[in-house]
Amino acid sequence: QVQLVESGGGLVQPGGSLRLSCAASGRIFSIEPMAWYRQAPGKQRELVAFISSNNNINYGDSVKGRFTISRDNAKNTVYLQMNSLKPEDTAVYYCWMRVLGIIYWGQGTQVTVSS
Repeated sequence: QVQLVESGGGLVQPGGSLRLSCAASGRIFSIEPMAWYRQAPGKQRELVAFISSNNNINYGDSVKGRFTISRDNAKNTVYLQMNSLKPEDTAVYYCWMRVLGIIYWGQGTQVTVSS
């Protein structure tokens, strides 16, 4: 079993920045792919950023150039640095991890961008 715990969400003004963290624990024996998804009210969950086990990175089109995903393998932690935030970035952000073919999700952290 694997547990994912997100932190770092909150309320920020447009143009501001936030950094999300997701710490993974449990039965993890190697470097595994991790990602951030988000879901806004009334919308489908969408991929924000993905980082593979060998650090290949992909971003959703709406966040390219503004968000940066990174990881600390020693801590089994993935980060999402979010800059130039817009009101449309408001959503619940979820951490994702695949371990031995099984998908795990965090509980989500709310990010609200509003003046």
